[in-house]
Amino acid sequence: MITPRQTRYSSLPDRGDATGGPRERGRRTVPQLVLEINGQHRTLEPGQSYTIGRDPQADFPFDDARVSWRHATISFNGAGWQLEDHGSTNGTFAGGVRTQQVQLHPGTVLNLGNGENGPRLAFSAPAVAAPQLSVHEAETHRHHTPAAQGWQQPAGYQQPYPQPPVQQQVQPPIPHQHPGPPQGQYPQPPAYQQPVAAEDFGRGLGGTGFGSERNPTMIRNLTAGMRIIRIGRALDNDIVVSDLQVSRHHAELRQLADGRYEIVDLGSHNGIFVNGQPVQRQLLGPLDRLTVGHSSFQLVGDQLQEFIDNGPVSFSAHHLTVEVEHKGGKKVLLNDVSFGVPEKSLIAVIGPSGSGKSTLLRALTGYRPADRGEVLYDGRNLYKQFAELRQRIGLVPQSEILHKELTVRTGLKYAAQLRFPGDTEPEERARRIDEVLYELRLDKRAENRITALSGGQQKRVSVALELLTKPSLIFLDEPTSGLDPGMDREVMQMLRGLADDGRTILVVTHSVAELAICDRLLVMAPGGSVAYFGPPDEALHFFGYETWADVFQAFENYPDHDWAGRYKGSVHYQQYSADVDAVAVQQAPVQHQPVIPPKPQSWGAQLWTLIRRYLSVIASDKGFMALSVLLPAVLGLVSTVVPASFGLRPNPAGSNNAAGTIMLVLAIGACFSGAANSVRELIKERAIYERERATGLSRSAYLVSKIIVLGFFSLLQGTIIAGVGFSTRKLPTEGLIIKGAPAIEMAVGIILLSFASMMFGLVISALVKTAEKTMPLLVMFAIVQVVFTGCLFQLFGKAGLEQFAWLMPARWGVGVVGTTVDLGHLMILDPAHRDQHDSLWTHSIAQWSINAGMLVVLSTALAFLVLRLLRRHEPEVMQKG
Repeated sequence: MITPRQTRYSSLPDRGDATGGPRERGRRTVPQLVLEINGQHRTLEPGQSYTIGRDPQADFPFDDARVSWRHATISFNGAGWQLEDHGSTNGTFAGGVRTQQVQLHPGTVLNLGNGENGPRLAFSAPAVAAPQLSVHEAETHRHHTPAAQGWQQPAGYQQPYPQPPVQQQVQPPIPHQHPGPPQGQYPQPPAYQQPVAAEDFGRGLGGTGFGSERNPTMIRNLTAGMRIIRIGRALDNDIVVSDLQVSRHHAELRQLADGRYEIVDLGSHNGIFVNGQPVQRQLLGPLDRLTVGHSSFQLVGDQLQEFIDNGPVSFSAHHLTVEVEHKGGKKVLLNDVSFGVPEKSLIAVIGPSGSGKSTLLRALTGYRPADRGEVLYDGRNLYKQFAELRQRIGLVPQSEILHKELTVRTGLKYAAQLRFPGDTEPEERARRIDEVLYELRLDKRAENRITALSGGQQKRVSVALELLTKPSLIFLDEPTSGLDPGMDREVMQMLRGLADDGRTILVVTHSVAELAICDRLLVMAPGGSVAYFGPPDEALHFFGYETWADVFQAFENYPDHDWAGRYKGSVHYQQYSADVDAVAVQQAPVQHQPVIPPKPQSWGAQLWTLIRRYLSVIASDKGFMALSVLLPAVLGLVSTVVPASFGLRPNPAGSNNAAGTIMLVLAIGACFSGAANSVRELIKERAIYERERATGLSRSAYLVSKIIVLGFFSLLQGTIIAGVGFSTRKLPTEGLIIKGAPAIEMAVGIILLSFASMMFGLVISALVKTAEKTMPLLVMFAIVQVVFTGCLFQLFGKAGLEQFAWLMPARWGVGVVGTTVDLGHLMILDPAHRDQHDSLWTHSIAQWSINAGMLVVLSTALAFLVLRLLRRHEPEVMQKG
């Protein structure tokens, strides 16, 4: 919409040359161009450049929130006319395609902010070669032109976006020797009387609701005889979608008898979505959006239009607020954060500790939705459509999300198997991996172990993992943490290249060395509010300090200063955030439903992939393999130092308490070796699990893969401990179950004890927040088992203590072996009560079965406990799934 200020650019009568007559045609050596806006015309002169934007001082100001403050410039470059977009939020479109620079000719039509219904610029040649005013004459005439002769609003046009009052630039304060709070007066932010609704803002970004997919990439006419249209990746489908996230035969669009269409999922791995919600079968209306992978479809009359999300998307956050319970009240972690970024942008987020950067990242990715506010992915509500849009978002956490023990190619191979549908051919996955490796210049490092790469190259591998599924948005948390300045620059330049290739990149960082290569900089103030959003090269000038150390020191020294209010009273706010902040969103707390992501592969296929990957990781760690054999062997040898046997006591009046000592040593060895195997397994893979869980990994398949592999090592270690510990001892002549081989049923008790201890180790690993806490808990676990074996003092008959001992795997493990060797009659713990025996050591098949069964029950209960604990380390939006 053109404002009344444009009256100064009315169509003017030709004043002729200095003599009063028309200028001669031959004197014009450069072509003129006529610009039409809302029916009004303006002849452009090659000797001038013309600015377009919401800035009231622009040559062509627009009162439309879809147009940026300084949107674009029209100029003559010596060879022809061109329009250059200045990185506007919502873009400039030629023929529905977003462009940064376009050559202008008579007949060119452009749209600002939206490819379909944004403000329209039409260019044409002058109808008559009219003489032109000199610059001085044009300026003189411009100030004396009546408003009635100027640009007029078209009849019936309603102004949906109010024009904020003009703000004057206020110079930042000159910093003193010691950083102090900003001084001076700042203009108050404008009062928006008619805030734009979130849905309207989304339509402004995306027009029809397809965001950057504004023009269909394919249109198929639906004929009367075409009853079924099959969609999938295979070439025999009616609509072939070249996307590895799409199954070979994904879905069918079926025409019903009444002419309506129904979409039916054909058992696809990643599912189908209608208006952002997962469905199995649903009727489609003319306004419904069907999404399959990165492609969306819409019925338009007798046509089916396809739109492909090929990367460039806009992204905006509106009034994000996050609160948590704190000391009986509410603590604000994120305070009314709003900003918007154009497509193909690199945005850096910096701020002191406690400013809410990590909270903001979780809110923007949908992992922990904000309590109030909305996040728009190209005009679509991320929170409401997270199940679908999560596939368009990549997240690289600070911790590595690949096993460093594997080679680059092997790590990506297993990740691709988990993320792509089960019907994807190995050749297809390999081609995609090669494409990503080549794009990130890792192709020559593909066979190197990840741990052997430099820090910058390891971060490239993590980014490569996210690029496998071609996300449009990529978020990174501290990717340069711990890197030297050279690697810092390497990583940031890589991100700059990814943004230039058509993605939107947001990086949270503490490093300020390479901010200049970013398109926008978001500075968070303590308390989770926005202190600045705009170009990086203007940020220090905005704060009035020479270094970022001074800025951060000012944040610390003046915590009560209204940094957010200072920003909202600035020209930078008007230019870069006012239109986003004007969006009205629901202020009441939003109830977010838990999201259960579809599984790209079946449960069994995921389990098999996870087992093979885990075995590959273990096989690459020769130290772990050696320790897995050496530790139980040493523990078994320690037991041989005790000079005793499992034979009968020397005489009826004596006892063989040394047999209990042997059992104590063997049991603690099994407990320690079993728990040591698993105590670090979950904590060290926590970042990997959280990311894979968000992409569809089955929680139970992940845990079962750990149990199977670690269970095998527990069986191996239990066998070694029992074999070494029992081989030098005199054993009973016959067993309870296997009469001729009592050592086998005794070994079963040690193996089951080792397995149950392994499960306890997984519980510890799921409980702790850091790997450093696992070792103290492992030692504590082993010591507690020593006390509750029943071999040190009498446990039976002591109310409370005996029942508590039932929770200890060592109690039942010793019981299994004790029933075979008749330990109740071998040991006399209380000489005053020789006739009292521990019932768990009763020499009977029934008691042996009970003891062994209790170890199985205890292990099963611990498995379910681990499943519950794993939920705490998943994205919060999925924790109820």
